[in-house]
Amino acid sequence: MPPRVGIVVFPGSNCDRDLFYALERAGAIPHYLWHMTTQLPPLQAVFLPGGFSYGDYLRAGAIARFAPIMRPIEEFWQKGGFVMGICNGFQILVEAGWLPGALRRNLSGQFLCTVIPTQLFGPSPLETYLGQRLYRLPIAHGEGRYVPGNQLPIWGLRYATSPAPNGSFQNLAGLGNTEGTLFGLMPHPERACDPYQGNLDGLDFLRGIVRYIQSR
Repeated sequence: MPPRVGIVVFPGSNCDRDLFYALERAGAIPHYLWHMTTQLPPLQAVFLPGGFSYGDYLRAGAIARFAPIMRPIEEFWQKGGFVMGICNGFQILVEAGWLPGALRRNLSGQFLCTVIPTQLFGPSPLETYLGQRLYRLPIAHGEGRYVPGNQLPIWGLRYATSPAPNGSFQNLAGLGNTEGTLFGLMPHPERACDPYQGNLDGLDFLRGIVRYIQSR
């Protein structure tokens, strides 16, 4: 059966519809979740989309981390549910303290919008489903430079070019937790899911994610 997945909509989210379309194409059954929700419906995964939640005031993701829906999402992944944050969604996961480190302004000080090859690294639970191939994925961010905390990432996603376009530590484009219940990444796979976008690597990537969700 196709997995039921939720897509959180914050004020300022602008990739929620793109992600809905992409996840449908990837084989999931997506549902929108409003940021004021305090109880999740039956789901197998939750996605935090890209955009500018709450206008990115203070710092990207710094206000969204306090949204009412974050409490049930935290309970969800702590009980074994899968949560994935894309771009602003990744920033929210880090701001909430669920993933280590911080995401700061790009080293160039400029907003980056391009397509770049990426690849999994480390003992990733996603490797069976995504493999070690390169995925050419779009990026579009001003605050994507990863700075590590006390705990270094053990698995995740790296930019396959060096140095990273944003100056990210160890070319890091995304990371996950030990349990495989959290995964955050700066690239936008949902923006490479249709022939009109000129690239289908994102669809392959999300199909792998959906297979991973189904296997849990």
